[in-house]
Amino acid sequence: MSQSLECGGSEQIPGIDVQWGRKYHTTNKLSTTKDSPQPVEEKVGAFTKIIEAMGFTGPLKYSKWKIKIAALRMYTSCVEKADFEEFFLRCQMPDTFNSWFLITLLHVWMCLVRMKQEGRSGKYMCRIIVHFMWEDVEQRGRVMGVNSYILKKNMILMTNNFYAAILGYDEGILSDDRGLAAALWRTFFNQKCEDPRQLELLVEYVRKQMQYLDSMNGEDLLLTGEVNWRPLVEKNPQSILKPHSPTYNDEGL
Repeated sequence: MSQSLECGGSEQIPGIDVQWGRKYHTTNKLSTTKDSPQPVEEKVGAFTKIIEAMGFTGPLKYSKWKIKIAALRMYTSCVEKADFEEFFLRCQMPDTFNSWFLITLLHVWMCLVRMKQEGRSGKYMCRIIVHFMWEDVEQRGRVMGVNSYILKKNMILMTNNFYAAILGYDEGILSDDRGLAAALWRTFFNQKCEDPRQLELLVEYVRKQMQYLDSMNGEDLLLTGEVNWRPLVEKNPQSILKPHSPTYNDEGL
């Protein structure tokens, strides 16, 4: 198939465009999360504001080690529970390290958007998720036998691509579907997608995934980090759009 028809034909990272296995982190299944209330603003004292202005992390709602464990599990959900094979097939992406990174980046970004809603603890968790992602990327490069010099150069390039993608996706999710499609076309498909149906599929995937994440309880996410992603193609498209039925007590409240 020609390159012009491959919507997953993103710019390749030199030295690591090879096929490989994606299993690295493992985790145990935790309890299912519930619907979450609106996040409550945290009251932060003057001392905490000062030390955080200096670049340190102040006291959090939960212990840092618990948040770090949850962050590792959430990152693990991105690399183990996303259906990479389905993306390769439906988005015509080659099974390469670069394709894996693009798919992982998209899911990590969605997690970051969700966890930023959970106040200071959520923002701290975002930093740890990104930290685990780069550790994983570096480890995978070493396992693949990439030269250390090439790996270092690639890590710099991927870091720049990551933050550029985050900014683009943030703008896209706050826009309409056309704006989100443009962000995905630029970053995920590297401006090489000629099939509008694939862009439409990915826009729908991101929208429903964000809706699903928003429905999850923030406390559970902070303590467990467990995310079970919706499939790329829904067997029942209305399942994610149908609102959950409220629970009433004996007094009808």
